[in-house]
Amino acid sequence: MKLERLNQDKIRIFLTFDDLMERGINKEDIWQDIPKIHELFHDMMNQAYQELDFEVNGPVAVEVYSLPAQGMVVIVTRGRGAVDAVQDEEHEDMQDYYELEVTLDESDDILFVFNELDDCIQVAHKLAPFLEGDGTLYKYNDRYYLLFEDLVVEDEVYELLIALLSEFGEPSTQSKYVLNEYGTVIIKERAVETLCRYFKP
Repeated sequence: MKLERLNQDKIRIFLTFDDLMERGINKEDIWQDIPKIHELFHDMMNQAYQELDFEVNGPVAVEVYSLPAQGMVVIVTRGRGAVDAVQDEEHEDMQDYYELEVTLDESDDILFVFNELDDCIQVAHKLAPFLEGDGTLYKYNDRYYLLFEDLVVEDEVYELLIALLSEFGEPSTQSKYVLNEYGTVIIKERAVETLCRYFKP
């Protein structure tokens, strides 16, 4: 589980599928209101308090993004005005009181990060038979990102793509919105085809 403070009242939490499995949560469970999910949220908030001094004792907005290749990203925003209002009411244990407003979203995007451009070139040649016309290549903080949006492929091909990408890079905890705003677009479209055309493996 990785935590990052976005601002005073907002944090981002990234959980891998291994993190979820350790807690007995399947990918499908996150879309259901079950006790395990509430336990997971309490665990996340406890860790956020310990690592980031981010304390929640009132209403929060929770945005959950399921990423098929990476795991799950959770954005937690606490409402300062709402918290003040809740604290005026009587609750036996404010530490355990949360009023959740949950937004769920599932993305078909695949986003992998690579340390070197050569890694992108190598994986592009491996992917070419399956994804020749797809992909956007970014550079951000001296690392390279390959983004594939709204892929429509068979399950067997999908698993193969993830395996190939994992040979040279790793799933990214960044979002495409951060890359679009702060990163540099190197190849806007057809990144796999372009890398294969201009670079040899």
